Amino acid sequence: MDNDPVLRRKQEILGAATRLFAKYGYRQTDVQYIADSLGIGKGTVYRYFPSKEELFLAAVDQGMNDLKIRIESVIENSGDPLVQVRTATRAYLDFFYHNPEIIELFIQERSEFKDRQKPTYFVYREANIQRWRELFAELMDRGVVRRMPVDRIVDVMSFAVYGTIFSAQFAGNAKPGEEQAEEILDVVFNGILMDSSGKAGILD
Repeated sequence: MDNDPVLRRKQEILGAATRLFAKYGYRQTDVQYIADSLGIGKGTVYRYFPSKEELFLAAVDQGMNDLKIRIESVIENSGDPLVQVRTATRAYLDFFYHNPEIIELFIQERSEFKDRQKPTYFVYREANIQRWRELFAELMDRGVVRRMPVDRIVDVMSFAVYGTIFSAQFAGNAKPGEEQAEEILDVVFNGILMDSSGKAGILD
């Protein structure tokens, strides 16, 4: 954790807020509960986050920023775009497997703040989607991926993993992130159809 005491305290508050909002819900979580869990005064929380709404949205934002940092850290040393896609998919699903409370915050954000133009998740998605468009475009240029609209691939891939985290959360029996990733990548990369010779088929 950072040595800056202000940043450290802020991170502690966000961590506690994430856990308690996820456990009890936005409306049922009083800021006092968050303060009590850290052994600090309620006023201390408000010095960092002037309202419960700002604290909640900051917790969601922190979760997405942590995801972004995690994915960037695992792909930074890989130049191969196909390896980047595979590694990022694994990291994404593994992140939510180990941080299911953030999924709960996504659900609450949509429920409690319907007047927001875009949920936090999609703000981050739009800010970071271009690199994935470029990766798939490069794979097409190399002849690794067949030609099709790049956004079709990006949308199918991104919504497949997005849907997976919610399905696993609602079912209550999430498989490890790496296992989830391999199942998705197998279907996406290898397809499901076969021709008469037993090779991968093509959808007409």
